Amino acid sequence: MSVSSRLQELGIVIPEVAKPLAAYLPAVQAGDLLFISGQLPRRNDEVVCPGRLGREVNMEQGMKAAELAAINCLAVLKAYIGEWESLLQIVKITGYIQCREDFDRQADVLNGASELLEKIFGAKGRHARAAVGVNSLPLNAACEIEMIARVK
Repeated sequence: MSVSSRLQELGIVIPEVAKPLAAYLPAVQAGDLLFISGQLPRRNDEVVCPGRLGREVNMEQGMKAAELAAINCLAVLKAYIGEWESLLQIVKITGYIQCREDFDRQADVLNGASELLEKIFGAKGRHARAAVGVNSLPLNAACEIEMIARVK
């Protein structure tokens, strides 16, 4: 099954690339690696699910926010590679989870993104990762995800 078919089956529409919030590029390519800048769970220029995990945001909401941030990473990826066939592998994602001091389930929140990437890309979507708890994020977003992809 093609990536486009999987996206359609999952009901996922890849959005336009969000305008950067500050002085950075959405992605930079070095050799066959594409480094995608951190993406927030934004839709139509608004943060979906603002707040901290363990306080204003519950696990289900956090996982959905991680999914949306990953979809926004894919928007950048698609804009840079053109065709999904040019993706060789999602190499790594790093998830920054805005949370209470005593919250320790960052890895579970990031599963929202990791599981989605595997559903979309199969083995090419399996990746290394880091899940980091942070005190605050831009626009009070619940999470931010950056991605490294290997491309043709």
